Amino acid sequence: MGNPDDPAVLLIMGLGAQLLLWRPGFCQKLIDLGYRVIRFDNRDVGLSTKLDGQRVPGSQYPAMLRSVLGKPSAAVYTLEDMADDAAALLDHLDIERAHIVGGSMGGMIAQIVAARHAERTRSLGVIFSSNNQAALPPPHPKALFALLKGPPVDSPREVIIDNSVRVSRIIGSPGYPAPEERLRADAAESYDRSYYPVGVARHFGAVLGSGSLRHHNRKISAPTVVLHGRADRLMRPTGGKAVAGNIDGARLVMFDGMGHDLPEQLWDPIVEQLEITFRAASN
Repeated sequence: MGNPDDPAVLLIMGLGAQLLLWRPGFCQKLIDLGYRVIRFDNRDVGLSTKLDGQRVPGSQYPAMLRSVLGKPSAAVYTLEDMADDAAALLDHLDIERAHIVGGSMGGMIAQIVAARHAERTRSLGVIFSSNNQAALPPPHPKALFALLKGPPVDSPREVIIDNSVRVSRIIGSPGYPAPEERLRADAAESYDRSYYPVGVARHFGAVLGSGSLRHHNRKISAPTVVLHGRADRLMRPTGGKAVAGNIDGARLVMFDGMGHDLPEQLWDPIVEQLEITFRAASN
């Protein structure tokens, strides 16, 4: 989206989430500031490659315990593999360098891109994410299991949409509740474009399979901003603080009332903070 000659912004979305969650109105604000915006589906979601039939090895619960300790577990693929996907996308588009922005699991991927592919990274924006370092407070169980435990895969379309709306209410921003009709329309758009819930387990496996990202944080030299909501129950605010605290020179910006989504009422201040960092990369 935008002028191919403008500086590129690569947007990376999170666990089980399609590129649709980077809403066109949000992207347009970046375009209006003079940036080319690129959204994409991570592997195993949306219209990208699916790894059908590949199961995450072992039990999820011991892997979750290891993650609390900052230790990796066996996985079909890791966040490092997904970061290399993002860099390969830049190769495919003949983009030498880009501003890298990620949300949630996409923020973890973005951290790794900035560390492993520093020469491709103009700046880094990390939104409602974490570095998975040891001893961080875990997600609120209700928020985590709402995301991971949906209805049976063969449930009717309306049941899936109802569940998506319910999850959005649980993890979303209590200070900026979205209208019911918009949540339902967004859920229907996502379902009709690509309903693929089995990829969620492999995405979660990638998070558990990568362990602490602190060693990546210490390699990041690009200007960095970390944006987080104080009301986020899925990725606790301590996760954003840990990211900012382990990246030299990173700025941390917290938003009251913001949970684990991008409420339209906060698009302007979020984009403003991103552009401050984009401009710092140009100086």
